[in-house]
Order: sequence, then C-alpha cells, then structure tokens
Amino acid sequence: MTTPGEVLTRPRAAHRGSRAGRRPGLLGGGLGARRSRTGMLLVTPAVAMVSLFVLFPLGFAVYISLTNWPLIGPYHFVGGQNYSLLVHDPQFIHSVLFTLLYTAIVTGPIFVVGYAMAVLVRSGRFGSVFFRTAFFLPFIVGLATESFMALLELQPDSGAADYVLSKIGLAHANTAWTVNYGLALTAICVFVTWFAAGLTMMLLMAGMQGIPTELYEAAEVDGATWWQKEWRVTLPLLRRNIALALIISVIGSFLAFNQFYILTEGGPGTSTQPVVMWIYEEAFVQYHLGYATAGAVALVIVIGIISAAQFYLLRDGNERRARR
Repeated sequence: MTTPGEVLTRPRAAHRGSRAGRRPGLLGGGLGARRSRTGMLLVTPAVAMVSLFVLFPLGFAVYISLTNWPLIGPYHFVGGQNYSLLVHDPQFIHSVLFTLLYTAIVTGPIFVVGYAMAVLVRSGRFGSVFFRTAFFLPFIVGLATESFMALLELQPDSGAADYVLSKIGLAHANTAWTVNYGLALTAICVFVTWFAAGLTMMLLMAGMQGIPTELYEAAEVDGATWWQKEWRVTLPLLRRNIALALIISVIGSFLAFNQFYILTEGGPGTSTQPVVMWIYEEAFVQYHLGYATAGAVALVIVIGIISAAQFYLLRDGNERRARR
C-alpha cells in the first residue's frame, strides 16, 4: 500500500527520468549536426577547387567539341559532327592504334625493370641508398630535358649511342635512329623504360617495406626458395601497389607527347605520331580546335575505361569478398 507522499513523488521522479533520458539524445543530435556542418565547411574549398579547375573545364571542353571552333574567329554549333568525323579519320585511327601499340610495348618492361630495382634497393645492404637515388634521378630530371639529351646522343656519327653500340657490334657507327620507324620506336621505348622505371621502383618499394619480415622468416622455415617467397608473399601483398604502378604507367603512355615531339616529330611521316600529338597538330597547327577537342574527349573516355578495367582486374581479395 502506498502513502500519499509516495503518490506525489513518483510522477516527479518519472518526469525527471524522462527528461534525463531525452537530454543525451538532444545533445547527441546537436553534436552530430555540428560535425556535419564542420565537415561541409572543411570540404567546401576542395569542392570549389575541383569544380573550378576540373569540372568546369571538362564541361567547357565537351561544349567546344560540339562546335567548329577555329581558335581564332567565330564558331558554330555542329553537334556530334566532330565525333562522326573522328570515326572516319584514318590519321586519328592510326594515332590511336600507334598509342595502343606503344603502351603495350613499354608497360611490361617498365614494371619488370622497376620491380627488379625495388628488389635490389629494398634491403639495407651497403650502397642501397645510392642506387635508390640513381634509379629515381631520371624521373626527377624530367622527360623533356632528357629527350633533348637523348636526341643529341642518337645523332649519327656524333652520338654516344652509335659509338658504344658499334664497338660491341650491335649497330653501325652512322645509324640514324630517329628517321626509321622501327629504330625510332625501339629507341623511344628503351629511353622511356629507363626514365619511368624509377617511379615504379619507388611505388613498389614503399609496399615492400610494409611487409612484415616474419612472413619471410616463416616461409624460410617451410623451405621456400627466393622465387617462392616473391611469388607467394611479396606479389600478393603488393597488389594495390602494382595496380597503382600499372595504372600510372598506362595513363602516362596514353598521354605520351614530349619524347615523340622532340625525338621524331611524329615521323618519319606520321608513323610515330601518338594521339596527343595528333590533338596538338589539329588544335594549334591546323586551328581545328573543336575537332581536336572531340579527339581529346574521346581520349579521356578511353583512358577512363581502361583505368576502370585495371582497377577491376587488379583489386585484392578483400575487395572481391566485400563485393560478394
């Protein structure tokens, strides 16, 4: 049996309990709202920069590709006419096919040489810091500068390439590397492999240094050879680094311009003209800016599709299980 005092105090206690129960919720909601506003304020500058320097130029480029913009003078909207002309332009198709061939040739050697360099310098043995710097130095100097240096060394009768190769019987002393399609493509592929392998080395070495040494010790206890440790331990744990290195290599090959413009100028004829050089020639030599922009938009789409395919094929096991 309850007393009058208990009857009077129970509603007050229940009322205080209900207020106490609601207070954390109100505080939590206010904190979540403040966090949301803070997050929006923090990402606003990045969104503004991306919109100003990426989205707007991309949208404007798409608009230009739908016109006959002559770079100088009035222009008219032509719709998809430029894209229709691209499909039937033999020079554009040749430049795309040559870019695909060039990409297929250099991607493998860049990765293999970069991986070998990373294996060489990943340990703390004497001289690893020197070799790491020496291997990465070509990428630091820059492709344009080294292309001019290569142009001088590939000159017949005066370049170091002919002198050295003639001494070991691999070439004549007056071999003209830049005026022959096969020789020019070979020289550029070797040159680009030497230039870009250093970046691949750094990307792979960063992943190798994060692999616990206990895994290699356990593999040695099980009797694994060096190759088995690389195949069973290193490569599976480097899947993301490998994917990044290959994607950067493929995108860089599709955007190749400096080495061809400096060493061969797209020649002989237009046999070594990559797609970016074709875009340059159409835009700033022929003044067909709308037509060239249509080719650039098509190139962006192709690179996006290939990069997405690489991401899909090179995703690791955790991402595959998460999708399932």
